Amino acid sequence: MDPLTDALAISGVKGTLSTRVEAGGRWAIALDDYPGAALHAVTAGSAWLTVAGREPAELAAGDVVLLPADTPHGLTDDPTDTGGTGRGRCEHVAARGRGIGEVISLGSQLVTTRIVTIHYDCDPAALTQILTVLPGLVHVRAEAGTPGLTDTVRMLARELAHPQLATAAVLKSLVDIVLVQMLRAWLAVNPPECFGTWLGALYDPVIGKALRHLHANPAIPWTTSMLAEAISVSRATLARRFPAATGYTPAAYLANWRMDLAAVQLRDSHDSLETIAEAVGYGSVPAFTRAFSRAHGRTPGRYRSETRSHSGTAFRLETPAPSSLTIS
Repeated sequence: MDPLTDALAISGVKGTLSTRVEAGGRWAIALDDYPGAALHAVTAGSAWLTVAGREPAELAAGDVVLLPADTPHGLTDDPTDTGGTGRGRCEHVAARGRGIGEVISLGSQLVTTRIVTIHYDCDPAALTQILTVLPGLVHVRAEAGTPGLTDTVRMLARELAHPQLATAAVLKSLVDIVLVQMLRAWLAVNPPECFGTWLGALYDPVIGKALRHLHANPAIPWTTSMLAEAISVSRATLARRFPAATGYTPAAYLANWRMDLAAVQLRDSHDSLETIAEAVGYGSVPAFTRAFSRAHGRTPGRYRSETRSHSGTAFRLETPAPSSLTIS
């Protein structure tokens, strides 16, 4: 079992190809109401990322940066230009561009910088989250990235520049892949920043094994002692390291994971409550109902009826219209 794949699916991560910037000369764009976590991939040239309370970050070709949801930020050719050349006229254009995937042309000179933006949303009701546990800024530089991330960004740029047969299908896959490749690269080069997060736990040789067991067999009535024996460590070691790595005891983590699995089954399947309860380790429907109601604030039946019409697919890509805006 792969806990990262599991968690991305369970937390309902969905990627949408969004604003594409092509700029030259003096330019700036404000992204103050960006929906979801914003990923910017610089496919050509360079730019500066500005975030309130942080030093401006220089982005070069091949760099990828990910910001949490609801983070006001901007992109510009010159972070010292506090007047924000072109910024005031670009806010409404950026919002419109996100809605229909427009290419936004900025500045009055030949294009030297190209940036592709993807935004990722997730199910806020999921107890296991990936995007919300990341630090305020994840920046993977081209020289520190992995070949997989570099190749994915290049493929994304080529597909956008030269649409072909089934381009929408290719872009859908690349939107999936670029997030995973970025997380891989970030985990590989920034292990200190990962400590104490769910993602960092995957790289802990002890806790990573424990998570794989819990994900592979959630219906087993795991205790800390059973789990420790399964991964060949002492109970005391697991009891100490698991909360430090994940923020939960093994029992609390398992309870949350079971409730996330149950929520997806309720939303996406027609399985009976008895079947779902058994699949996630509960011997009776009443026990399952009590646990689910505590976790999600609704009974399983009510949750199913309220979410059925709004069910989504992980990593959904909305294909943009082939249009553009020019601002100089």
